[in-house]
Amino acid sequence: MSYSTEKTYYFSAPGPENTGDAAKIAVERALALGIDKIVVASNTGETAFEFLKAMKDTNLSLVVVTHVVGFREPGVAEFPEENAEKLRAEGVTIVTGTHVLSGLERAISRSPKIGGGSRTEAIAEALRRIVAVGLKVAVECVLIATDQGVLGVDEEVIAVGGTARGADTVCVIKPSHTASFFDLQVREIVGMPRNR
Repeated sequence: MSYSTEKTYYFSAPGPENTGDAAKIAVERALALGIDKIVVASNTGETAFEFLKAMKDTNLSLVVVTHVVGFREPGVAEFPEENAEKLRAEGVTIVTGTHVLSGLERAISRSPKIGGGSRTEAIAEALRRIVAVGLKVAVECVLIATDQGVLGVDEEVIAVGGTARGADTVCVIKPSHTASFFDLQVREIVGMPRNR
């Protein structure tokens, strides 16, 4: 069987102003391909709420991947518990896990005693530069959610990431666990910022 997309969507610039359109594009492609899960990065819940709105009246499920506790400030969780409770009440799965494309590697590269780049950071940078920052985010979210057992390795998902805030990159990914990273497949880029 062959698949085709009607089009690839290009946003003129990255940023949160694309979130509503990215949500519509993600839902449209999920329904066209018979994919039942959308994975989206959201560090406060605002992006998640936008996706939940776009998914209304569908049978799609939403998986939200948040920043790890301490990402911006030691010991502090960015995702407000009030937003998490509202999303969970709507059936949303929320996953918080260590950033697999940075995490410990970033601590080593930033260390004045060790320093230097790492292979993991090189992979992350390649994803950012070749397509978009949002692709790196989307891939990372899929890895985190798969490692947490929320996604299976035999199902395609719609994965969505963004540049700093909001959503601006939509893709179709066949997941893998982090330990099997090279089994992960980015099968389609459905939407992305053209000028990054």
